[in-house]
Amino acid sequence: MNERNIKIIVGSIYLSVIGIFLWFFLQHFSIQDITNYEIIKTNRQNLIELRDLNLVISSILFLFVSIIWTLLLGFGTPIFLVGGFIFGKWLGTVLVVFGLTIGATLLYLFAGYFFKGIIEKKFSNRFSYFKQKFKNNEFIFFLIYRNIPGVPFFIANILPTIFDVRIKNYFFGSLIGMTPNLFIGASLGSGIEKIIDQNENIPSFYNVIFSPDIYIPIILFILLFLIGFFLKKKINFN
Repeated sequence: MNERNIKIIVGSIYLSVIGIFLWFFLQHFSIQDITNYEIIKTNRQNLIELRDLNLVISSILFLFVSIIWTLLLGFGTPIFLVGGFIFGKWLGTVLVVFGLTIGATLLYLFAGYFFKGIIEKKFSNRFSYFKQKFKNNEFIFFLIYRNIPGVPFFIANILPTIFDVRIKNYFFGSLIGMTPNLFIGASLGSGIEKIIDQNENIPSFYNVIFSPDIYIPIILFILLFLIGFFLKKKINFN
């Protein structure tokens, strides 16, 4: 069996696993689960109790889920909110940062081996200008790249295959570059958990948005977004 056939088979298995994962997720979670306040509050209590039974095991399990989630789907938003919600902003940030970094690195390696040709065909002309920038100072430019707004997380994870970013720079650039945003996201998740814990009934929008645990992370996120937007314009990343 030649290399091309192996890539087709493994790629097909990967896509099948994603399909099965999504089917399983949609079968066990509904819109009601994430919109009904009583269900959210009950699940919040169950999650906290599971966490407190064995913090080490629950942390390892969440780390593993974060890695698999990123490898299969490439989305980070639910993970950093859930991480902050369950483990608080500090431990939640550590788990989320390492989970998303390891998952993104594995996805980068997988995409580079099995889908590099497709990615180059799709994006190389549009981003060829940046190949030399990556070569000149790969690590620093990758740190900046990790904070550029407007690039979907999944695409941001696999796009560096066309720049042949070294694994070490990809891993540590992701670890450091994503930490500020993920800390803010975990803080927001932690703030949501505190509000649910302190309110038997669903709080008003005013009470939520003017809670320091909510509006401070939002303000910090907006500031980081503006900084990233400025960097995007500065280096003509479009």
